[in-house]
Amino acid sequence: MFDYLIVGAGFAGSVLAERIASQLDKKVLIVDKRNHIGGNAFDYYNEEGILVHKYGPHIFHTNSKKVIDYLSQFTEWRPYFHRVLAVVEGEKVPVPFNLNSIYKLFPQMFARRLEEELIKNFGYGQKIPILKLRETTNKNLKWLADYIYDNIFYGYTVKQWDLKPEELDAAVTARVPVYISRDDRYFQDTYQLMPKNGYTNLFENMLNHKNIKIMLQTDYKAVLDVVKFNKLIFTGSIDEFFDYQFGELPYRSLNFEFVTHNSEFHQETGTINFPNDYLFTRITENKYLTGQKSDKTTAIIEYPARYENKKVQIPYYPIPRTENNQLFEKYAKEAKKINTVIFCGRLADYKYYNMDQIAARALTIFEREIVK
Repeated sequence: MFDYLIVGAGFAGSVLAERIASQLDKKVLIVDKRNHIGGNAFDYYNEEGILVHKYGPHIFHTNSKKVIDYLSQFTEWRPYFHRVLAVVEGEKVPVPFNLNSIYKLFPQMFARRLEEELIKNFGYGQKIPILKLRETTNKNLKWLADYIYDNIFYGYTVKQWDLKPEELDAAVTARVPVYISRDDRYFQDTYQLMPKNGYTNLFENMLNHKNIKIMLQTDYKAVLDVVKFNKLIFTGSIDEFFDYQFGELPYRSLNFEFVTHNSEFHQETGTINFPNDYLFTRITENKYLTGQKSDKTTAIIEYPARYENKKVQIPYYPIPRTENNQLFEKYAKEAKKINTVIFCGRLADYKYYNMDQIAARALTIFEREIVK
């Protein structure tokens, strides 16, 4: 007999399991289809001893002290400032596109003029979504905005989402704005850290509690009639839960190629983006993220893909568009009718969450809906 059955052992399910088990002294069963805990944040040591992220790079960053304080119970951290370069006309320039990017690509005098006009019109240190920058009436800045759109945003967005930037919710393009600064860090959050011993170790510590039992390689539907429980927490796809009664919610998937090189490092920074060349979007070198020392290095080449086969593909990204959100709202309305089920997570909420946002969401649900 369990108090809670939790479907999914990623951030949402694991945080809720830990809180319920440790704070309420209630029994929890976590069920996951995969053969490991940690969801998409799962990492492991490959044959060369390199700690790699199986489902693509996961870089932790947050402004929430609450989230950091909570997760710090289960891991030590190492500081890590992620830096990304994008290949544009043969040059590797910082992304988000910033003042350093301008001086890399354009003649000195023209670059200085663009810098002055950006600061005059928007202010130093401001982050401007590309679609907003394209609305400017300043001739030089309009030219710059079109150049950035064509060479940085358009190709990458079409590969990643199979949609043009303006066909997505504005929040998507706002995630990587034009940054009027010389700060080359990809994120500017207060806390930029990586779990010292990896994400899997963090999850193992989080779920190491006498009140938590884990069943892997198990479909939750297979245990519904076998296991007794009082309440269900569902972190999977909400449309799957309701047997797609309103239709399938669209997602994007990914394919990864792992390549090990016989050198200490293969590229000059953690991630290099390829917005205009090749079928893949980016290459990430794991050792930059993990801080490991080795005479070999492993890189992850990332290929966006259509989500077409639910049996073999993983729904990585909800696609933020008005019509998709409207479809989700139909499912959310049904979810509110069920008092015995709590929905939480990127797939359950159909939201493009970062890891810290999922953790914060789970903590909030625990406080507001479970502790009463």
